[in-house]
Amino acid sequence: MPEDTAPATPPVPPGSGPESGPSSPSPSALDEWVVTLAKELGLSADVVDIGLVLDLARDAAHGIARPAAPLTTFIVGYAAALAGGSPEDVRRIAAIATRLATAP
Repeated sequence: MPEDTAPATPPVPPGSGPESGPSSPSPSALDEWVVTLAKELGLSADVVDIGLVLDLARDAAHGIARPAAPLTTFIVGYAAALAGGSPEDVRRIAAIATRLATAP
């Protein structure tokens, strides 16, 4: 078909492209979700280091298998809570999980 008669590609509505949807919420949506969930669970929203958790999930998903991401983050959270639940406990235990997930 000549270029000037080719069918036009319909525009993609904002928020409906391949990078949108539940698997890739905006940073503000994540912040809002963390605040809402933490409040409902009686926690302070600043207890969650979103970047740390997402990086850990990524490393587990890529280094082990996709289903390892939620399992790893759950186990790390649980272990950190048992260890005292401080931000340092979370970082220390997440580092262990990251090391294991990214080991050759």
